[in-house]
Amino acid sequence: MTAKRAGGGGAVALTKPKDDLTEALADQVRQSAERRTPLRIVGGGTKGFYGRESQGETLSLAGHRGIVEYDPSELVVTARAGTLLSEIETQLEAHGQRLAFEPPRFGAESTIGGIVAAGLSGPRRPFAGAVRDCVLGVKVLDGRGRVLRFGGQVFKNVAGFDAFRLMAGALGCLGVILEVSLRVTPKPRREVALALELGSDAARTRVCELMRRPTPLSGAYHEAGRLHLRLSGGEAGVAATAAELGGEDEPPAFWDVVRDQRRAALAGDGPLWRLSLPQTAPIPPCGEVAAWDWAGALVWMRSSQPAGGVWRAAAAVGGHATLFRGAGPDEEVFQPLAPAMLALHQRLKGALDPAGVLNPGRMYGAL
Repeated sequence: MTAKRAGGGGAVALTKPKDDLTEALADQVRQSAERRTPLRIVGGGTKGFYGRESQGETLSLAGHRGIVEYDPSELVVTARAGTLLSEIETQLEAHGQRLAFEPPRFGAESTIGGIVAAGLSGPRRPFAGAVRDCVLGVKVLDGRGRVLRFGGQVFKNVAGFDAFRLMAGALGCLGVILEVSLRVTPKPRREVALALELGSDAARTRVCELMRRPTPLSGAYHEAGRLHLRLSGGEAGVAATAAELGGEDEPPAFWDVVRDQRRAALAGDGPLWRLSLPQTAPIPPCGEVAAWDWAGALVWMRSSQPAGGVWRAAAAVGGHATLFRGAGPDEEVFQPLAPAMLALHQRLKGALDPAGVLNPGRMYGAL
């Protein structure tokens, strides 16, 4: 791919792929809708474990790739869905920028479309926002094979219904992501990683206290009696906070392992639950805590309880739970929706995919 400097604003316009593949994808969707045969949407195939298993003819986005436009001065990058995350991060790195939501990388073939569709964010989530907060616009194929564009490429564009943010975390059930525009942020001047010996409850309290002040905290992960902290920002602020906190220095690469969910505590067989909780809520006693991230708002848990028991326990403290790994065939994975919310989801699905051919059942059996 050849980069060339565009006029005005220092934008980097990159040679765009031909639209032949877009039309081929649209035609495949149209034919499936006519026959009412399901499609299984696949990018790099690195997140096939997440969500319910979806059956159908493969609709591959792997070849639909390329950075369409990147304007460092406007902090926006636009790329086709099949573009590798590594390619985007290389471009951003060259300009001292990054994706704020720090998406987990589940393999070298991880694509930007799959990242947005899965809606998974890394350790910076409570400090820099989620995937959906960084999505500025998308181009999608609906279930009729029509190309639709939602949102734009400017962060100030907030008029109207944010339909583009519906695609973040929808796992392809509402549309085939063809192209996405994302807000990016500058990299910090300095980062420091620290570890402190601290129990889980005391660590959550300590992190909450830190977050009440304007500290350069950008990561807080706890495992096996140790609180791991990351500080990101200007030289003086990071140095002063690190001196205040004390603890042991750690290699910054520790946070790459946390980001990519490669810690040994999360490995192994058996169900692995991911609980999303209010930061100050108690961790429900429905299993064994393997670790927590997001400054205490994301809890990784092993549990032998039936799924209903874990969902009820998470809901009782104002959160929700996802069976992240280890689900059986046809088993529900995500926290069940209230009837009114499920009806709304079904109406959205019906409006955007009336024949129900896009990743049917990937989120819920009823979708």
